[in-house]
Amino acid sequence: MIGGMNIAYRAWVVWAFGALSFSYAFFQRVAPSVMVVDLMRDFAVGAAILGNLSAIYLYAYAGLQIPIGLALDRWGPRRMLTGAAVIAAFGSTFFAISENISLAYFGRLLVGIGCAVGFVGALKLATHWFPTNRFAFVSGLTMFVAMLGAIAGQAPLAALVGAVGWRESMLIAAVFAAFLAVATWLFVRDLPPDEDRQVHGDGSQIPISTSLVRVLAGPQNWIIAIYGGAMTAPFLAYAGLWGVTHQMQLFGLDRVAAAGSNSLMLIGWAVGAPAGGWVSDQLGRRRLPMTGAATLSLLGWIILLNTPELSLALDRLLLFFIGATSGGMVICIAAARERAPAEVSGATTGFINMAMVGAGALMQPAIGYLLDNNWDGTIVNGARLYSLAAFDAALVTLPGCAILAIIASLIIPAKPKTR
Repeated sequence: MIGGMNIAYRAWVVWAFGALSFSYAFFQRVAPSVMVVDLMRDFAVGAAILGNLSAIYLYAYAGLQIPIGLALDRWGPRRMLTGAAVIAAFGSTFFAISENISLAYFGRLLVGIGCAVGFVGALKLATHWFPTNRFAFVSGLTMFVAMLGAIAGQAPLAALVGAVGWRESMLIAAVFAAFLAVATWLFVRDLPPDEDRQVHGDGSQIPISTSLVRVLAGPQNWIIAIYGGAMTAPFLAYAGLWGVTHQMQLFGLDRVAAAGSNSLMLIGWAVGAPAGGWVSDQLGRRRLPMTGAATLSLLGWIILLNTPELSLALDRLLLFFIGATSGGMVICIAAARERAPAEVSGATTGFINMAMVGAGALMQPAIGYLLDNNWDGTIVNGARLYSLAAFDAALVTLPGCAILAIIASLIIPAKPKTR
C-alpha cells in the first residue's frame, strides 16, 4: 500500500499510526473525568466505585503490558495494533449501552484491553524504523501525539457530552476505533523493506518464559519502573479522573471550563515529553534529567496544593508546569531500553509501561476512597459533592509520589552497563 514511499517518510507514516493508537488510548483513559457527575448519577455510585470504574481500564491495560510486549516481540505490531483497535471498538460500544455498573465495568475492561497495545506497539515500530540515537525523542513525540488525544478527551469531549450525552459520545469513539483498525492494517508494516528481522531484534525464536525471566531479573528495570510509576500516577489520577471535578469545586467553573483548565496539564505533558527526550538525547544522559523532572514536578504540586487563595491564572500555569515536568518520565523508557537486549525490547518496554499505568490504576480509586472518607454528606442532582477539604486530604498523596520518583532516580546508574 505504501511501498513506493521514500523510506524516511514511510517511517514517519508507519510510526504515526502507532502513535495514533496510543492517542486513542489516552482519549479513553481520561474520558471519564468529564463524565464524573453523569456516571455517578446514572449508575448511582460514589467516588470510590467510580474510581474503580475508571481504573478498571488501567487494570486491564497495566496487567497486559508484559504479555503484549512479549507478543509484539514474537508477532509484530501490525497484527497486534489492528486486533487491539477492534477490541477497543467493541468495548466502547458495550460501555455506551450498559444499563448497570457491572456491565459498565465489562465495557471499560474491554476498552482497556483494546488500548493496551498502543504505547508499546508504537515504540516497537520506532525501534524498527528509527536509529537508536533518536529513540528518546521519538518516544517523546509519541507522548505528544497521545496528549492530543487526551486533550480531545477533555474540553471537546465535555462539550460533546453536554450536547449529545455520554453514551452517544462513547459510540462515536467506537466508530473511530473501527476506522483506526482498518487504517492500521492498510498502512503499518512491522519492518522497513528488505530488512532482516534478526537485525532488528526479532524475538520469535526465544521462548516467552526466557524473555520474561530476562526482563524481570534486571534490578535496574525495577528501579526504573518505580520511577516511571511514581511520575505517572499523579498525572493519571488528577488529569485522568479527579482534576476536572477538583477544578470545578476550587473555582466554581462549569464542566467545559474546568476541563479546559485540566487540559493544560495534558498540553504541558505534550510539550514536556518530547522536550525531555530531546534534552536527554543531546546530553547523552538519563539520570540527571530524570531527577530534574521529578524535582520540578514536586515543586509544582507543593505550590498548587498549598497556596492560599490560589488565583485561576496561577492555577492554570501550575497545571501546565506540572504536566510538562511530569512528561519527563518518557526518559525512563529510553533508559530501560538501553539496558535491554534488542530481542526483548518490547517486553522491557511493556514492563515499564505496566508499572506506570498500574500506579495510576491504584491511585485513581485510592483518591476516590479518601474523598469518600472525607465526604460531608452533600448530594447535588443525585451525585455526591466533595468539599475542598476532602480534596485537600485526598490529593496530599500526589507530591508524595514525586518524592519517591526523586529517590528512585538517584539510585539508577548514570549510564547503562556495557554488555
